[in-house]
Amino acid sequence: MIQPRALLWVGLALLVWLNVNAWMKDNVPARAPASTPAAESTAAPGTETAASGLANEMPAVAGEAKPAPGAQVTPPGPGESAAAATGKIHVVTDVLDIDLALAGGELIRADLPGYPRHKDDPGTPVRLFNTDSKDTQFLFQSGLTSGEAGRNEPNHKALFTSAAAEYRLAPGVDTLEVPLAWSDGAGLAVTKTFVFHRGGYKIDLRYRASNAGAEPVKLAPYAQLLRHSQGNKRSMWDPETYSFRGPAFYDGAKYQKLDITDKDDMTLSRAITGGWVASLQHHFVAAIVPPPGEAWQYELRVQDDDYLLRVVGPAHAVPAGGDLALDEALFVGPKLQDQLEAAGPELRRTADYGLLTILAQPLFWILSKIYEFVGNWGVTIILTTFLIKLVFYKLAETSGRSMARMKTVAPRLKAVQERYKDNREEQARAMMELYKREKINPVAGCLPVLVQIPFFLAFYWVLLESVEMRQAPFFGWIQDLSLRDPYFILPILMGVAMYGQFKLNPAPPDPVQAKVFAFMPVIMTFMFLWFPAGLVLYWLTNTLLSIAQQWKINRLVEAEAKKQRSG
Repeated sequence: MIQPRALLWVGLALLVWLNVNAWMKDNVPARAPASTPAAESTAAPGTETAASGLANEMPAVAGEAKPAPGAQVTPPGPGESAAAATGKIHVVTDVLDIDLALAGGELIRADLPGYPRHKDDPGTPVRLFNTDSKDTQFLFQSGLTSGEAGRNEPNHKALFTSAAAEYRLAPGVDTLEVPLAWSDGAGLAVTKTFVFHRGGYKIDLRYRASNAGAEPVKLAPYAQLLRHSQGNKRSMWDPETYSFRGPAFYDGAKYQKLDITDKDDMTLSRAITGGWVASLQHHFVAAIVPPPGEAWQYELRVQDDDYLLRVVGPAHAVPAGGDLALDEALFVGPKLQDQLEAAGPELRRTADYGLLTILAQPLFWILSKIYEFVGNWGVTIILTTFLIKLVFYKLAETSGRSMARMKTVAPRLKAVQERYKDNREEQARAMMELYKREKINPVAGCLPVLVQIPFFLAFYWVLLESVEMRQAPFFGWIQDLSLRDPYFILPILMGVAMYGQFKLNPAPPDPVQAKVFAFMPVIMTFMFLWFPAGLVLYWLTNTLLSIAQQWKINRLVEAEAKKQRSG
């Protein structure tokens, strides 16, 4: 039979290893930034920053596709646009506040008014696309290219025009179209239109090309995310830092995060159908979703601390006197799973629950359904904990009965220990015989805890990664369940509850085990001081329910024992 002492030491060793491992990650020196050889050759030494080197790169066009049908368009005529004075267009919807640059039609700023950067500063929204500084640089670039160097084409270096300097989503209107016009002066005209949707973070991107020239023109669509990487330095005192920050892609079957310091990842170049690319950070994402049914080339380019995540579509011919229509999609905003799922295949994987996704996804679904009724995420966590306890009720009851019976035979166990105190081997044999005779499993109390560990970890990742719970209040002093309790009240209450649970159960026969178990609530309280308040609330609720269940079982077992003795 497995010895409780062995399980105890294994558990303590695991806790020590997790803490040491986290400390090592916090304090290990950062690796020097890596560059691909191709990226190093792009910028002239002393003349360009790494970011400008990647920004000036043009994609290669691999092949040619069949001409795509499209509606005839009449782009705005050449001339001075209303936005020429500032060089950018201001776009405002009910959920997005964006700046578009006329140079290249780049998205250079994207603010999310519904998501304050800090809860105590509601006027400062989260900013994704950003040109405030090199350290915060994040751009969306797109265009059409022929793949021919020096050719005049509507790529991300071309100058577009706009009929207005500002576009706003009008009340009662569900979509907002922002058209940018370009012409080569020789018959080729292109309208690049960003389409915004009420309440949505998906942005449709449409190209309409018209060729009035005498020769066909070959054009391939491309889109790319250019970002400065701030790394993934982790801190055991800040659970938020364990969320991945960097590039990722989906190839139609597998979701993969990319390490820009890894040689294999930084040279990504694959033809993929039905996938997407994304730049991730905690709670928020920017993703490019190419149209389904076409093979696009996916590439990652790295230079110093900057990366360029690019998708390039097949080339299409715009015949003389003909036209062309091309479409793709962009998502920029919070990782709201219903919107992510609608924007692209398996795009909700960017709300990354790690290896426990198989548990975390249904757990989040249950949480979201309960929240629809109660409207408070803290209450939702408590009710979900009740449901989890119900699922494991029979297992906990079987374990609890074994623990209660151990309490009834505690005097006999002590007598065995006294009788064989000088012979440890005989003492262990006599104790095992007593356990067997009374049908007691001495490690039964560990089983419910071991079974709940995966659910605990899944709950951790749901609380950490689900933007729906970001800055979600509970009651009183808990105004953000995704952050630690500011006054450490919940962790202390949890520690007190764990100590009460320890006292309710029979003391281990081994004095060393008894002392360690008595000290365990202190260790757990210290660890939980820095955990998200929602997670502590879950464990506190779970502990209180376990105490109530064990108290009831103890009363039943004691009553049964009395009945047997009197009979």
